[in-house]
Amino acid sequence: MASNRIRNVAFLSTYPPRECGLATFTDDLVRELDKVELINNPKVIAVSDNDYSYGSRVIMELKQHERESYTKIAEEINNSDIELLVIEHEYGIFGGEDGEYILDLAEKIQIPFILTVHTVLPSPKEKQKKILEVLGEKSARVVTMAKNTIPILEKVYGIDPAKIEVIHHGVPYKILEPREKLKKKFGLENRTVISTFGLISPGKGLEYGIEAVAKLAKKYKDIVYLILGQTHPCVKREFGEVYREKLVQMVEELGVKEHVWFVDKYLTRDEIMNYLQLSDIYMTPYLGKDQAVSGTLAYAVGYGRVIISTPYSYAKEMLAEGRGLLAEFEDADSLAKHIEYVLDNPEAKKEMERRTLSLGRTMMWENVASCYSRLFIDTLEETKLSGSMIG
Repeated sequence: MASNRIRNVAFLSTYPPRECGLATFTDDLVRELDKVELINNPKVIAVSDNDYSYGSRVIMELKQHERESYTKIAEEINNSDIELLVIEHEYGIFGGEDGEYILDLAEKIQIPFILTVHTVLPSPKEKQKKILEVLGEKSARVVTMAKNTIPILEKVYGIDPAKIEVIHHGVPYKILEPREKLKKKFGLENRTVISTFGLISPGKGLEYGIEAVAKLAKKYKDIVYLILGQTHPCVKREFGEVYREKLVQMVEELGVKEHVWFVDKYLTRDEIMNYLQLSDIYMTPYLGKDQAVSGTLAYAVGYGRVIISTPYSYAKEMLAEGRGLLAEFEDADSLAKHIEYVLDNPEAKKEMERRTLSLGRTMMWENVASCYSRLFIDTLEETKLSGSMIG
C-alpha cells in the first residue's frame, strides 16, 4: 500500500531554452506533474551542449560532452534528497560514441532510476545495443511510448518484460477557436490546409510531400502545404541550410510557391496547436521505417486531425483502426492519391477525425502525468520493499 509521503523526483533531460523535442516533452510533463499532490514539484538535471540560462527548476547541469561531468552529477544526486531519477534517453543527447557517457552516471548513482526510451532501434549498432542493454538492466522500470517497441526491447535488448510500461506521448490540452476562424486569422481563408511541423532534417521526406501537393495543385486550386519549423540545430551546425534551400528551390522549379509555404521558426506550443487546429490534413512523409515514436504525430492525433503518413512503426500503431491513411515510402504518387481521397470524401474525412480524436483524448498530458505519478510511487514502494527484504 502506497504511503502518503511526498516524493522527490528529478528528470535527466535536455530542457528549455534548449530547442529540442525532448526538452519540450520534459517541460510539458514536469509542469503537469506539479499538480500531483504526492510528488514534490519535479526537478530537472539539464543536459547542456552550450551555455543556457535555465529557470529555478533546473538544479544541476550535466555538460553533455565532458565525461567527468557524468560521475560528478551522479555523486551530487547521491548526496541530494532526490529519491528517484527519470532518464529521458535519446542516443544523441549524451556524450561519447552513441551517448555512451551516460553509462558512467548509471553505474554510480545509488537511487533507483526509470528509463524513458525515445528511440528503440530494431537493428542497432553494437554500441547502441550495449548502452540500452546496460541501462535496461540497471533501471527499475523502462517506459516506452508505443506497444510496437515491447518485443524489440525484450528480444533485441534483453529487457525484462515485467519492467516495461507503455505510457503515451503526451499532448497539451487547450480550447481552440474553430478551424475556419483560425484559417481567417492566419490568412488561409477558403484554403485546404495540409501541414507538417517539427525540426527539419533530410529524414523527414518533405520533398515527397511537396511533390504530392504539386501533383494536386491544378485540380485543387485552394490547396496549401505548410512546412512549419526551422532546421534541426544539429543539422544546421553540420550542413547549414542545404536541405531547406533544396526544398525551396524545388518549390520554385515546380511552380507551386502559392501552394507551399515555409514558416521558418521554432514554434511555440500555442503556435503548433493553432496550426494543427486549422489543418485539414496532417502529413508525415518520413523516410525511416523504424521510427518508434513521433511527438509531432502524437500532437496531430491529440487534436483529431486526418493524418496521412508513411508506414513507420509509430504511424502504423497510431493510425490503425481507420484513424488515418498510410502511403508508401518515398512515393509522391501514393501520398497524392491519399490526399485526393480525403478531399473527395468529406464524410470519410469526418469519420477519420472522430476516430483519431477518441484516441487523442486519452493522450492529454493530464492523463499521461497521472500514469507517470502512479509509476513513480509504485517504483519507490517496490524499491523500499525489496531494500527492506534484503536488509
